[in-house]
Amino acid sequence: MTTSLTASRDVRDAPTPDVRRARVAVAALFFTNGGLFANLIPRYPEIKGDLALGNAAYGLAVAAFPTGAILAGLAAGALIRRFGSGLIAVAGTLLTSLGVLAAGLSPTVVAFAAALLFGGAMDAITDVAQNAHALRVQRLFGRSIINSFHAIWSIGAVTGGAMAAGALAIGLPRSIHLGLSALIFAAVSLVALRFCLPGPDGEDETADPVDAGLQAEAEEPEKRSRGNVSGRLLGVLAALVLIATAGAIVEDAGNSWAAVYLSQSLGAPAELAAWGFIALVGAQFVGRLTGDRLVDRFGQRAVARSGGVLVAAGLGMALAFPSVPGTIAGLAAAGLGVATLVPAAMNEADELPGLRPGTGLTVVSWLMRLGFLLSPPIVGAIADAAGLRVGLLVVPAAGLAVATLAGVLSARRSVPTGR
Repeated sequence: MTTSLTASRDVRDAPTPDVRRARVAVAALFFTNGGLFANLIPRYPEIKGDLALGNAAYGLAVAAFPTGAILAGLAAGALIRRFGSGLIAVAGTLLTSLGVLAAGLSPTVVAFAAALLFGGAMDAITDVAQNAHALRVQRLFGRSIINSFHAIWSIGAVTGGAMAAGALAIGLPRSIHLGLSALIFAAVSLVALRFCLPGPDGEDETADPVDAGLQAEAEEPEKRSRGNVSGRLLGVLAALVLIATAGAIVEDAGNSWAAVYLSQSLGAPAELAAWGFIALVGAQFVGRLTGDRLVDRFGQRAVARSGGVLVAAGLGMALAFPSVPGTIAGLAAAGLGVATLVPAAMNEADELPGLRPGTGLTVVSWLMRLGFLLSPPIVGAIADAAGLRVGLLVVPAAGLAVATLAGVLSARRSVPTGR
């Protein structure tokens, strides 16, 4: 990546106005992607109550979203190559908005799960497409800007959560609230499409991670000795998968359970319970803004280990001494601690010796989705047996796991020359 970015610098001194507008368009797509689903999450307790769901049934239902993402994820590469990343990102946004609206209006648990399954599938395709288009723009800029897009996604998530909290505070019905949010974000994405980069994506820009890594290994096995894939390498890769999965578990706690725990276990009103999710993603945004500088100074290992300790201590204390303010603060600490974990695991996996570029990244990113898939039903089952407060102990446990496994990460990282 550093070589290609440096080469881009040599071709052009500054991005053209069209490229700058494309950057704003991609930022808008990341913003809508963060905001759409975030409008639904604070409504979960209301939906759970309307459908009379127990914790286990609710956990299984919301697990339909990551299930859809897993099922549809591999289709994104072919769609992007056929239609272009900009068009697929916008089309995916429109379809995701329909899935979110249908989930909010579902009259039965089956319809709720089906809508989340569809929304998750479309969200996964949108995510791949908008990142592919972001990388096209980044190559034309000649320097790294991808982290700024992910920070904007966090802004979108906070905005969506705040919209939902406001709708709950004024008693706006779900149908009107989610219908308006779907219309607003769909309109933003359609305007953004006008300013996306024209033309098809190049093969190097839209290659599916599976094509780039696993398929390349299958086509040219003679270029890599089987002996290079040692037991130690597999152990490191497994540890990186666990670090990324732990990050997914912490994020899912904010998505699926924060509002439910605050409202049903601690008695917070719905508009206040929504701030559990907002606190987590807001702190995660702050962590993403400052994470690069911290990693450059202290290394991935120290930052990840500190983040794991912060997750364990923050939410662990909140669960040990339950209160509404303490829980919101604990969720904020968890969001700050988890901010750099998934990027750290992905970066480290992509640089593992003995694997082709893209292979380690593919394994980590694909298996990480299991955290989003398995976490809701596991927490729900524990909550039905022993209470949601006990079920949420998986979050500090995930933080402790990260602190233990962080030794596989690099002790120091230098600033890339392409930046």
